Order: sequence, then C-alpha cells, then structure tokens
Amino acid sequence: MVSVIITCAGIGQRADFGYNKLLKDIGGATPFEKSLAAFLRGDIGEIIVTYNGTDGEKFALSAEKLGAKIKLVRGGKTRTESVGNGLEEVAGDIVLVHDGARPFVGADTITDCIKSAEKYGTGIAAVPAKETVAETDENGNILCSAKKNRFILQTPQAFKTEILKKAYSLKEENEVFPDESSLVGKYVMKCRVAKGAESNVKLTFKEDFSTLGNFFAGTGFDLHVFAYGRKLILGGIEIPYEKGLLGHSDADVLLHAITDAFLSSASLPDIGRLFPDDDPEYEGIDSAILLKRALALLSEKGYAVKNASAVIMAQKPKLAGYVEKIKENVAALLGIEKNAVGITCTTLEGIGTVGREEGIAVQAYCLTEKK
Repeated sequence: MVSVIITCAGIGQRADFGYNKLLKDIGGATPFEKSLAAFLRGDIGEIIVTYNGTDGEKFALSAEKLGAKIKLVRGGKTRTESVGNGLEEVAGDIVLVHDGARPFVGADTITDCIKSAEKYGTGIAAVPAKETVAETDENGNILCSAKKNRFILQTPQAFKTEILKKAYSLKEENEVFPDESSLVGKYVMKCRVAKGAESNVKLTFKEDFSTLGNFFAGTGFDLHVFAYGRKLILGGIEIPYEKGLLGHSDADVLLHAITDAFLSSASLPDIGRLFPDDDPEYEGIDSAILLKRALALLSEKGYAVKNASAVIMAQKPKLAGYVEKIKENVAALLGIEKNAVGITCTTLEGIGTVGREEGIAVQAYCLTEKK
C-alpha cells in the first residue's frame, strides 16, 4: 500500500493572510483541497494530514466535501517534527511526503515518484535548474557555482517506508532538515530524483497567489454495468472483451466521468441533464461527441480544461496495456498535452458491483481555468 503525508501544519506567516494560506480560496477551491484531490487515486491507500491549531477541523470538512478519508495528525514546531509525527501513523510500504502548498502537482509526477521509490528506495520530484546555482558563505561570497547536474527539488518525495523511518531513528533529537531527502541522504542513502514539473509550484508569499490564474476544480463519477452484445469503449478506445457496458449512448464510462468533472468545475449541468437517456437523439451516440458538445458549453462560459485525472475501477478486463493509448486519445479530445492527463487502474478486491465483475466505475477530476 502507498501512504501519503500532506504537510499542512505551517501558519503561512510569509504569506501574511492572517490565517493558514492553505485555506485561502483560489478559484473555487483552497490549496489544501487541490493538493488533496491530486492524491485521490486508486494507488493511494492512506492519506495523513498534519495540522496545527484549529485547522484540523477545517481540513476535515474540506476532505468530507471531496468524499475523501483522511487521518489527521497534529504537527510539530518544525517540518521535520511534523513529518515525523505523521510517519508514526503510516501503514503503507511506500510513503510520499507532499507540501500542502503545492496544489498543482500532476498525476505523472506522483506516479514517477512512486515507481522510483519502488525500484530504488527513493523518488524525489525535481526539475533541472535553468539558471546557474551558486553556494555562498554567510557574507554572500560565492564558494562554488554550477548548472550541470543541478536540480530544484519539489514534492512529493517518495520513500520505502522502512528507509524514511530508519533515517528518523538515527537523527539527533532536535535536528531539523529542509526536506526528507536531506535527512535520508545524511543517515541512510543517496536519494534519486524523479520527474517533477515546472507547474508544480509552491505557494509561499502573497504575490505567489496573485499571479495564479482563476482555477476551478471539478469532480465526476460514473458506473455502468456489463452487457453482452456491446462493445467495451473506454476513453474513446475499443477494448477487446466479451462484454461491453450498458447505456443509452456507447456507455463510455471514462469519458462520462471526465465530462461531468469539467462541467462541475464551471457549475454547469451534468451529462445526464444535458444529454438525457430518454432522448432518441443520443441513443448509441459516441461519447466523444457528447464530450465535445460539453466542451463547447464550457468554452462559452470562458473556461478551458487544464488537466484531467481519473481512476478506472475494474476487476476485469486488465487495462494496464491500454492506458497510454487511452491517455493519448483523452488528451486529444480535451485539447491538452498527454502529460496533463493521468489515468490509473485498480480493482476493488472482489467488493461491490465492480469487484463482482458486474461493471466498471470511474472517479475523475479536472482542473479548469476561467479566462
């Protein structure tokens, strides 16, 4: 199981809002809600949130609004202490630590960090330094400078849990580190960089918030049951299988959930109200057509899709081999880059409609920007 610790125990003093910056509204959602939504995926089994003061109650309400289950852990005086408190509650074999102040983390970055930790023990989100980086002494004199092989570290930072726990067990009692890679690097092993993103910015100062676009988060869910004599279509791609999904249209459950997600971000009616299943016009229709019509409505209101993330829940068939093709097609339909689409697949371990192999469900999230 993969666990994630979202660090939210700071007071946001440098942002100077008079309250925790993670609770500031940015385009209809807070940085905390956007950060939390990024980890609501099938491969994340546990979400731990560190907090201070009365912020825990507010984080709990936000999580409830998103339908997310979180475990609240009181933070400490430093980031190192807060993460240590969260680490005591971790049950997963892999643990990610993520700044709640990085609300725009993408699915590709999360996935790459997890894969790196599984293979190498660590996976630290990072981007290559574009400028020459200098190290100085206390008086500002340059000691050394370089650009080659220099990276800007971000979060999430992923570790095999046993590695991060070992590092914490070896550190001195009051020792403080800027991040977890520094701690692990000192006491256990060299850490390995994973794929970060320029868009994965950290909101620190008030001006960081003023430069943001008007972003809105949306969520969508859909479930269709299997039926013989129908094609199985997911993300506009036909999947070879003995059964398809039952529905008035082609029953593309993935495109339906994604469509509802971006519609909800703009407070537009859902796909069922826009394209009712008792209207003969939509009988057997390609769901890509419905998505394009919904996109036109979104555009009329001044919104554009920036990214999309979805979890496909299916006991059968196995979908891993089709994910890249589905991502390419979904990106093309939405008019965004492939790396702005995250698709993961999971089973439900024999539980419920999906687990009994009676159908497929999808949970999707979209970020849109109002121009």
